[in-house]
Amino acid sequence: MGKSKGSRIVVTLECVCKNQEKNKLRKNGVMRYSTSKNKRNTPNRLEINKFCPQCNKHSLFKEIK
Repeated sequence: MGKSKGSRIVVTLECVCKNQEKNKLRKNGVMRYSTSKNKRNTPNRLEINKFCPQCNKHSLFKEIK
């Protein structure tokens, strides 16, 4: 019998710069990362600072559904 994965789930992180119209350097498209999190330890939505090649700087990435 195989073991269950438990409370770890795969989540998608999306850059917050996607809604900013003032950033003229941004190319078309949306930058996304995927990662996993433990639902029991972090029940809230995840927010991480990561590098966004679309805006060419470190920016906030928020969890989406």
